[in-house]
Amino acid sequence: MYELPEFNIKKRERKPFKGWFLIGAFLFGVLGGASTSYVFYLKIKQEVADAGVPIIHSEKIIEKEYIPQTTQEQKIIDIVKENSPSVVSVVAYKDVPVYEQTFQQDFFFIIPKLEQKGTERQQVGAGTGFIVSSDGLILTNKHVVSDKEAEYVVIMTDNKEYNAKVLARDPVQDLAIMKIEGGNSFKPLKLGSVDDIQIGQTVIAIGNALGRFQNTVSVGVISGLGRTIVATGPDFATEKLEDIIQTDTAINRGNSGGPLINLKGEVVGINTAVSTEGENIGFAISIDKAKRSIEQVKTLGRISYPYMGVRYIILNKEISKARDIEVDYGALIVGDNEPAFVDGSPAQKAGIKEGDVILEINGEKITEDNSLAKIISKYNPFESLNLKILRDGQEIYLNIILGEWEE
Repeated sequence: MYELPEFNIKKRERKPFKGWFLIGAFLFGVLGGASTSYVFYLKIKQEVADAGVPIIHSEKIIEKEYIPQTTQEQKIIDIVKENSPSVVSVVAYKDVPVYEQTFQQDFFFIIPKLEQKGTERQQVGAGTGFIVSSDGLILTNKHVVSDKEAEYVVIMTDNKEYNAKVLARDPVQDLAIMKIEGGNSFKPLKLGSVDDIQIGQTVIAIGNALGRFQNTVSVGVISGLGRTIVATGPDFATEKLEDIIQTDTAINRGNSGGPLINLKGEVVGINTAVSTEGENIGFAISIDKAKRSIEQVKTLGRISYPYMGVRYIILNKEISKARDIEVDYGALIVGDNEPAFVDGSPAQKAGIKEGDVILEINGEKITEDNSLAKIISKYNPFESLNLKILRDGQEIYLNIILGEWEE
């Protein structure tokens, strides 16, 4: 154990203190200054009060708990809660062959062999749809219900299942209309308009992600408008889609056919495709185009489009220069190793010839951003249109009666 060393402290002789005068002077100065400051404070306080400015007393500040107001987050939560019950999972079932491996002896060899042992009902596809009428009409993508031999079932958020019948597949857009069998009094989603959306605004996607995660929610923004894409897939042919909405909202396989919803709770698009070359680049069909198909199914029981029956190329400066054409807009009627016309088509009956350039339809100019197909889609079958055509350097006018194109 260690011991502390001893210290010898010498006592100092105490002398009378002579600094009381200094201390008194110091206290007088402090108290005097404090009283002067307090008088100055009271004067300022009175002047502020006379001016009607509220005085905040720091000693009375009480930190309150934050109460959320109407925030974007709260809106998203409310919209998802409100709309999810109207979003359904679309599942395709089909009887598929069941094979069993057997073995067959051939002399000294045993050969494996597959033999069919009947069929079994299996899930062969899955996607998303959403209710658009109280009697159970469902809007989805055409490629979700492309198998005409399959049976379709829709699953609600409460896991109730209904058989559903495909009423119509859109011949132009990647859209289809289904009908729930044996049910009624469903809640439809509100349909908005592409005219009301802007780049950068928040949107919500709800869908059956990967065909396994029902009513998955993802949030993003509108990244672009008026896009043109060429969509391909394992179960459907290449398809050109125009006036498509681009979004960075996560869209996965199985989300196809689901709604893209704005913060008003309105559907503005139908989720359709995703880029495999980039990240967070998804595409949705404008709800405005779907409205036409929905109304036709309600009134006609089918979806039909007007058509002219021609093959064409939209001209621009590069194409016109390469083909030595004097205008850099319009639709050049050309087959390029294929027939330029469908036999008996409205265009053929109207007297349009290969090499003609259709410049305008009813006074509306044809450009890359306003294609012939886009203009034609505004009209109904059997309507008569006036065409402005460039032929051999001369402008002529022809009338055409549109035909009807069904699935």
